[in-house]
Amino acid sequence: MNFRVLIVEDEPAIREMVAFALERAGFQYREAETAGAAQVAIADEQPDLILLDWMLPDMTGIDLARRIKKDELSAAIPVIMLTARGEEEDKIRGLDAGADDYVTKPFSPRELVARIKAVLRRSRGEEADQILEVEGLMLDPVGHRVSVGGEALEMGPTEFRLLHFFMTHPERVFSRSRLLDSVWGRNVYVEERTVDVHIRRLRKALSAHGHDRLIQTVRGAGYRFSTQV
Repeated sequence: MNFRVLIVEDEPAIREMVAFALERAGFQYREAETAGAAQVAIADEQPDLILLDWMLPDMTGIDLARRIKKDELSAAIPVIMLTARGEEEDKIRGLDAGADDYVTKPFSPRELVARIKAVLRRSRGEEADQILEVEGLMLDPVGHRVSVGGEALEMGPTEFRLLHFFMTHPERVFSRSRLLDSVWGRNVYVEERTVDVHIRRLRKALSAHGHDRLIQTVRGAGYRFSTQV
């Protein structure tokens, strides 16, 4: 997989050095000079990781990190702080703001790439590949299979992604627009009623063993995956 990294850094020389190191390591990257530009980039296409400078012209990296982690759509994106502030107290502030790692300037490109890979391994490792099971319904994200009691259930790729999202976010209500953003992606423009169509297909695929009851409609709000009535 080609991981996408967003570089949020206002110093052109550092941005260029980081971009060169990422390109050599096989990463895709996008650049932002300000916090405002970074927020637009994140909304446009969610990166797999954010490299975030502490000092930005329009907002501190600390404040931007807090905003990223408070927003449901970006909270899971790993953040590595880049800063010349190397005091322990500053590192604690960065980590408390939600940063996953902290790299002090000056740093070597090789060290930075190694830290990026380590954070991505932690955030996308065993948890992302874990087989999910709810009341006998099993979803294997690696093998891309859904089964009940060893019997495979047939469903389309969109229904699979929808079920995976529900099973990793149980007991929470999601609006149609939130499901569109999370399952289809923010840069895909489809009507909200498309969600209803795929919910019906998913329920049909799960109905043979009664698991369609897990996909619940919450009137006026959206949908929820729940074992409770």
